[in-house]
Amino acid sequence: MAESPVGVYKRRDTITALPLYYSGHLLKKYTGEKDFKKCYGELRGSTIFLYTDQMHDTYSEKLDLQMLKSMVMDAPYQKNRSTIYTLTLSNEEVQLKVDNPNTGEEWRGFIMTVATREIPSKLQLLPGQILRLEEVLSEEQKRQVACSPLFTTTYPIHPSSSLGNTYDNTLNGIPLCFFPVSRQKAEKMLKENTEYGNIILRPSTDNTNYAITLRQDNPSGPVMKSYKVLSIDTGFVIELNSPVTVPSLEAVLDHFLMETEFRLQPYLVPQTYDTCIGPEPKDLHQELRIAVQRRKEQIYTGSPFLRPIQK
Repeated sequence: MAESPVGVYKRRDTITALPLYYSGHLLKKYTGEKDFKKCYGELRGSTIFLYTDQMHDTYSEKLDLQMLKSMVMDAPYQKNRSTIYTLTLSNEEVQLKVDNPNTGEEWRGFIMTVATREIPSKLQLLPGQILRLEEVLSEEQKRQVACSPLFTTTYPIHPSSSLGNTYDNTLNGIPLCFFPVSRQKAEKMLKENTEYGNIILRPSTDNTNYAITLRQDNPSGPVMKSYKVLSIDTGFVIELNSPVTVPSLEAVLDHFLMETEFRLQPYLVPQTYDTCIGPEPKDLHQELRIAVQRRKEQIYTGSPFLRPIQK
């Protein structure tokens, strides 16, 4: 007895643990491959899972759209011809082909909406399809917030921050130069406190990844730069012209330090420390003032003639 699609769908749902936004038949090939291969694709969360066919419950490949750098249509949209899209990711390039151009436009709408967190301005879709994109956008934004490291990781909060107490940075694996600030705030910190260092790790503007903001001192004056750091299953990807994958945030920082021959230094706020163990030294002047005040009170209490006049 053939298995029902419902059972397959439920197992995929369990395996991926991600919401299903869109699905359909695709043809795909990677750079260097000659022919397209048939597959069945499901867009779940911000990942496209590829299956050998519609009845396989275990995916054979997946494309992480958080690493999407561009999506280009090989030819202008036409109603009576197949559509081919080239997806350039941080670590690979793949082409997706859809025989039905209307379905291809839907794929483009869903992929770009999930990858960029906004609905593309020019889509050849019906009002009902646009409404579905709006629902997916809202759901994905909520999911990303819930999965964000800003909500699932205990960050080290510096004493200079108003967000709370300091936690153990070594246990968390978060560099000491991490600050939960915006790009503008990070640049302001680097400008105003040059002696503290010149590189800051911070949350990215999408609140799901990280970013590096740094100050480079050139003969013509200081220059501010920011770089995105993507969080992936195996570590982190520094988005450079040639992307660099590293296993930890400490390694992200190390890469920048070594590439600049340590001309960059982590931004560290100096801390104040106590130097005396035990009771604080006595303030003799304060004790003298207290003794004089007490003596005055005793004099006023013992002599009715010296008591202050009650008004």
